[in-house]
Amino acid sequence: MPALAGKRRAAHNPRASRPSRPLWIAPDMIVRPRPGTLKLLFILRGSILPQIAAKIGVITLLSCAVVALYEAGWMHWLSQLSAPSFSLLGLALSVFLGFRNSACYDRWWEARKLWGEVIIHSRGLGREVLALLPGAERQALRARLLRTTIAFAHALAAQLRDQDARLAAERWVEGAALAALRQRRNAAEALLQALNIELADALRRGQLSDVLYLGLERRLQALACAQAACERIKSTPTPFAYSLLLHRTAWLFCLLLPFGLVASLELLTPVLVAIIAYTFFGLDALGDELEEPFGLSDNDLPLTALVRHIEIDLLDMLGEPLPEPLLPQGYVLN
Repeated sequence: MPALAGKRRAAHNPRASRPSRPLWIAPDMIVRPRPGTLKLLFILRGSILPQIAAKIGVITLLSCAVVALYEAGWMHWLSQLSAPSFSLLGLALSVFLGFRNSACYDRWWEARKLWGEVIIHSRGLGREVLALLPGAERQALRARLLRTTIAFAHALAAQLRDQDARLAAERWVEGAALAALRQRRNAAEALLQALNIELADALRRGQLSDVLYLGLERRLQALACAQAACERIKSTPTPFAYSLLLHRTAWLFCLLLPFGLVASLELLTPVLVAIIAYTFFGLDALGDELEEPFGLSDNDLPLTALVRHIEIDLLDMLGEPLPEPLLPQGYVLN
């Protein structure tokens, strides 16, 4: 019976025929159980290896050339080089890479916490709107407020990904909110303002008291703070000179490493150099991904799924048909 009732609501709801999947959807983060040891060695989806394979190939070919020249007797002077000096350089480089990756991960984790706040305050706003604006005569107002909140989440996610925020949000709003959305540059801010105007009108009509209005306005302020913090992360990358220094040092170390190890490892030099190059280049590339948590890489935040959570929760409060939650496809949540 609940399923039949849901179908009947969908048949009488003009919005139910609209696609539930946003038009701006894009790849999101890898979600998969931890595989066994053997499978772990051959996983490519979600691995950083495809991005750095060319670099590792160059370093490996250089190592093979150095070994061939050394075995041919043309570079025996390399036996005078000290391997421990390369170890010290590698240790220093690994420490710097660790610091950078820690800073980049802090950005990623802060962005995830901010989107957690967006979910919390969106749900809280929905609960309070339902509780403070009861009655059938206020159904349209409740629907506008909650659907505009959904539109805000879609617009914010699209803005952070440099996509069309108006296109992402316009199917959720109508009337004055839609007009404001099309006129403003910052679509997410325009939607928050539309919410504030709706609440102010309810206050003037006597549907809300001053105290209740302030409580709802605090929810909007919390959403605005989360938006501003996300924009701060997006617009303030880590210092370029710091990243450039680490990138150049990683290349320099990996290029010089075969010359320092060939005298002691000989034919095994390309193997060890390739492993070390994978580690350093991988950490460098992973830091680049984590530095931009709102991007479209496999290891970036699943903004699409987070927005869908908000959409499902608020539509459920309104009693409208619910879209399906997003599930991983091929271990990718999209």
